[in-house]
Amino acid sequence: MSKLKEKLKEKIDGWRPRTTKLLKEHGDKKISDVTIAQAIGGVRGVKCLVTDISYLDPMEGIRFRGHTIPETMAALPKVDDGGMPYVEGFLWLLLTGDMPTKDEALEMVADFKKRAKTPGYVFDILKAMPKDSHPMAMFPTAVLSMQKESEFVKAYNAGTSKMDYWESTLEDSLNLLARLPQIAAFIYRWKYKDGNIIDPNPNLDMGGNFAHMMGIGKPYDDVARLYFILHSDHESGNVSAHAGHLIASALSDIYYSISGLLNGLAGPLHGLANQEVLRWIQGVMDKMGGKIPNEEEMKKFVWDTLNSGQVIPGFGHAVLRKTDPRYQAQREFCQKHLPDDPIFKFVDGLYNVVPPILEEQGKAKNPWPNVDAQSGVIQWYYGLKEYDFYTVLFGIGRAMGVCSNIIWDRALGYPIERPKSVTTAMLEEMAGIK
Repeated sequence: MSKLKEKLKEKIDGWRPRTTKLLKEHGDKKISDVTIAQAIGGVRGVKCLVTDISYLDPMEGIRFRGHTIPETMAALPKVDDGGMPYVEGFLWLLLTGDMPTKDEALEMVADFKKRAKTPGYVFDILKAMPKDSHPMAMFPTAVLSMQKESEFVKAYNAGTSKMDYWESTLEDSLNLLARLPQIAAFIYRWKYKDGNIIDPNPNLDMGGNFAHMMGIGKPYDDVARLYFILHSDHESGNVSAHAGHLIASALSDIYYSISGLLNGLAGPLHGLANQEVLRWIQGVMDKMGGKIPNEEEMKKFVWDTLNSGQVIPGFGHAVLRKTDPRYQAQREFCQKHLPDDPIFKFVDGLYNVVPPILEEQGKAKNPWPNVDAQSGVIQWYYGLKEYDFYTVLFGIGRAMGVCSNIIWDRALGYPIERPKSVTTAMLEEMAGIK
């Protein structure tokens, strides 16, 4: 048994009685009320899901296993020739709740290397798709094509105990996560680089190997590590995370679940937001003739935009009430590695003037920038200028959080998800409308 599996078994055995006690002794305790607005408006804010992987604090941002983003980035073991943590070590944290040692992170790196070889038929399937297929159609197709590899399905068909479902789900998750970087890089090189594929380097960690297969030099390996970590999890109620959880609740395997996650991520109201922000910024810069406006010019531009009925993309968040720490982490990277980049200067100018203006306008509950305001800037700077591919990067990271959630769902025996619906007539009756 690997150290990771041994650690997880120890954690799961200790956790199960907590869930059992809550259900048996406190199952009737009310934790949320639902309004008509919430029922019609996407169930926003209704407390009806459980996850211990991450929590979105309105003032501190995402907490991964109780750790803020600055705490997480500071405590995780770092790659020797880079400034960022091992992505594999971060996955250890998501799965176990414990901050890994350097040895534990390196054990995860070694384990991923053993699992990383992607079956050849996956690339054959991708090559058979039309060359102009969207990357976010190709990516989930590749994931789904590997469903026949599922260890969970084999264990389930063999009659394994429900208490042990998490073990084969862990195997599926690690196998899939180890392969995602190669699949993503293949899609990029096949579509955008004339099919000039770069083979994996077995000596590199996940972030380093991804940068290598993309054909982008240092410090893009650190960009990849930072990006995958920051986009990994965001509670379990967002579209991609909830889609993965919902599909898995039917005991569909990881390949079905993560393919569904990616399909949800592809929507413009979710994973496509980062490319929408970058496209808008570049459009504005073109209108200004490439000039970086001074503070007064930027303020005028922002007010003109708002007064015309438009919004400033990349600002605001449904839950956060301060600057998104994911934005801040990327901003610090830009200040270190690309401080003179024109697009970064423009984004940073917006950061300095937009929040006070939105506060003065009084319409935005959160006037601060979110993660999407910065993420596309970094990718563009390092030569990844194909907007449509950005969400694939998001998907690699998000799969880590969702796989971790599904493993724990199976470990704790969560049932199939089946909320109850009401009709409009029922809502009208509840509201006293005749």
